[in-house]
Amino acid sequence: MISQPIQRKLFHKPIRLAFAAFLLTSVFTLPSSAFAVNKDMVQLQTQVQQLQDAVARLQQSNDERMGVLKDLVQQSSDAVNKMAAGMDALQRQMQTQQDAQNGKIDQVSGQIQSLNDSLDELKARMASLEKLMQSIQSQQQSMSANMQGQPQGGGAALPAPSAPAPDTALPEAPPSTAPAPIVRKGKPSAGTPMAAEPEPAGTSAAPAAPPADELYKTALGDYMSAKYALSSAEFGDVVKFYPDNPLAGNSYYYIAEIEYRGGRYAAAIKAYDSVLQQYPDSNKVPVAHLHKGMALIALKQNDAGIHELRSLIQRFPNSPESMQARSKLSGMGVPVTPKH
Repeated sequence: MISQPIQRKLFHKPIRLAFAAFLLTSVFTLPSSAFAVNKDMVQLQTQVQQLQDAVARLQQSNDERMGVLKDLVQQSSDAVNKMAAGMDALQRQMQTQQDAQNGKIDQVSGQIQSLNDSLDELKARMASLEKLMQSIQSQQQSMSANMQGQPQGGGAALPAPSAPAPDTALPEAPPSTAPAPIVRKGKPSAGTPMAAEPEPAGTSAAPAAPPADELYKTALGDYMSAKYALSSAEFGDVVKFYPDNPLAGNSYYYIAEIEYRGGRYAAAIKAYDSVLQQYPDSNKVPVAHLHKGMALIALKQNDAGIHELRSLIQRFPNSPESMQARSKLSGMGVPVTPKH
């Protein structure tokens, strides 16, 4: 029999051989697998590094593009701000020009109105002078007729200067005929013959209104002096006593102006309507249209006021009042012609 030590040696020997074979196999196989793993890791690291480099380049490119985009946005914002500032400046300039133009239009309109008032006063004076000339001409005709009729009453009075008549020729002239022409000549008659002059003596008790031109001239002078209450009453007398006279239309206009300046717009509109309806040929019709429209707008009756201003523009397109009406409508944001 084999002893136990020998058995142990024999038993351990295969184990040792197997272990040695395993070790040899491990020695020969381990470096190749480790090398393969290291190679994959290197490739992976290389790829990761390349990817990181690509990401870095992409990030840099995006940063550059974002910078350019920010610059473009900033430039656009600056351009928009400059444009807005320019638009504001242009709007202010246009508003200033419009205000200046409106002021000039108002000034020109006021000057034209003043010229119209002066023209009315000159017309009144011309009418007064014309009546005075007619009165003088009437008196001259009456005196001429009286001188022609004098020989029939005393025939010896005319030949006296041409022939040496006796002293008895002087008493033959009727003494009553000589003072009569003097008395008639001294009376202020306007357009009536001398034979009709004694008739007003019987009717002198009835109050007579002053001539229309004199009454209108007085009223206009008080209006120019800002005596509005007095001038309104005097213009009312012109309308009352001379309703068919063209000066009555002007009187209605100035009555309306006094009411308008006093803020009594309803009464002013009524007086303007009297000018427009009763005196359509008056030179106050355009300005009556304009101020009536202004009064309606002041009363918050915008539709009626706009219609009145458009009517003015349509009837008198080239008048200064039409320019004022256009400016007023433009300031209100209303088109001159209605939209259909």
